[in-house]
Amino acid sequence: MVAEEASFEANMQNLEKIVEELQTGDIPLEKALTEYQKGVELSNKLEKTLTNAKQTLAKMETSSGEEVPFKRDRGYDQAADNSNGHDDQTDDEADPF
Repeated sequence: MVAEEASFEANMQNLEKIVEELQTGDIPLEKALTEYQKGVELSNKLEKTLTNAKQTLAKMETSSGEEVPFKRDRGYDQAADNSNGHDDQTDDEADPF
């Protein structure tokens, strides 16, 4: 029987628990090393999951079912730059108050 893999959230909670335990410093060295290794493994799994999710979200499907890279609408980057509250002024031109 194959063991069910833990969810992203469960792995994140386990990693947070390990970090808290290691930060207290109240555990024996051998256990600290073992927990550290588990933490590195969990961190790698979480990073892989996030990378896969990012790659999945960066693709879109055409009407024929073909996956193609996601491309933003024209003008998106310019609109995003302007939405950060800055006009095309330099920092020197901006009102200091």
